[in-house]
Amino acid sequence: MRHEATPGILLLACAALAIALANSPLHHAFHAALHTPLPAAPLAKLDTVHAWINDGLMAVFFFVVGLEIKRETVSGALSDARRRRLPVLAAMAGMAVPAIVFLAVSQGQSMLHRGWAIPAATDIAFAMGVLALIGRRVPSSIRLFLLTVAVVDDLGAVLVIAFFYTSGVAWAWLAGAAAVFGVLLALNRAGVSRVAPYAALGVLLWVCVLQSGVHATVAGVLAALTVPMKLDRHGDSPLLRLEHGLVPFNGFVVVPLFGLANAGVALGQAGLAGVLAPLPLAIAAGLFLGKQAGVLGAVLGAERLGLAPRPAGAGVLHIWGMALLCGIGFTMSLFIAALAFPADPDLVEQAKLGILGGSLLSALAGALVLRMAPARLP
Repeated sequence: MRHEATPGILLLACAALAIALANSPLHHAFHAALHTPLPAAPLAKLDTVHAWINDGLMAVFFFVVGLEIKRETVSGALSDARRRRLPVLAAMAGMAVPAIVFLAVSQGQSMLHRGWAIPAATDIAFAMGVLALIGRRVPSSIRLFLLTVAVVDDLGAVLVIAFFYTSGVAWAWLAGAAAVFGVLLALNRAGVSRVAPYAALGVLLWVCVLQSGVHATVAGVLAALTVPMKLDRHGDSPLLRLEHGLVPFNGFVVVPLFGLANAGVALGQAGLAGVLAPLPLAIAAGLFLGKQAGVLGAVLGAERLGLAPRPAGAGVLHIWGMALLCGIGFTMSLFIAALAFPADPDLVEQAKLGILGGSLLSALAGALVLRMAPARLP
């Protein structure tokens, strides 16, 4: 259970279970369990199990993402301008090129263009899981670089969700969210180190953002950014305590449940025509071709132009394999697909096919390239 690859393997198992249930005689019962309105719902927007997972539990996922972003920015790989230059460039190219590939493949299908951000995200649990299974053949610098790229990628995904997948804003609730966020910042400035006030106000912020029309998961990142990082005399901080406590819950509960609730797609109904439809093809091409082209091109281009050196001890095959693993967009891609086509379940199902195909192809190709790469370089 402590192995680094375990959360990725568990997520893969839950995704496989979801696909199996969606293609079994139990598919109607499985769908009803997720989407039937609950007998009692304290919040009107959370009236099904599926909504609680996607808008409730996933807020915890993004809270952990926010904690990781702040830690890396304050004292990690993103705290030094020279060290963050290359992963930031790689992450930006790794989001822009897949979007361009998606739009190029889906040209002429304007109704699909809202899904441009689906192949722009990287699933860190899957990617790090594949990397961990390969073992010591991969330089430690590649692991750190992939982790840093994924953190910047997650920040980009949160900004995309906030600015491009928000509609019908309720300004009174948004003002309430801003007020709660201000109180959280005041607690931070006052040096409050107890976790309880941040947790209570974080929940209140989530409720306000949920009711405002902005996606509720944005509240998770905003709340995380207010948690103090300053170390005490024991080398501890509220941020480190929360991250240490929530990372296992995130990896072993939140993300697997999200995979179980969202990965199910009826493969038999799709058929060859469904797999080769413009949306699945555009997403799969964006993940497999766009991600590797963007990340690999950014790393080699930055090195050629003298902007930043490549990760220490890494050859071209190591960087290429890592760039391929960035094309595993499972969790975040599924999440954005649901936001991109909320009124068209058929397009969401098509998007799932492209996400599964592109992510699986990226994982297998990335593992193969990294296995072919030399174990050590001077």
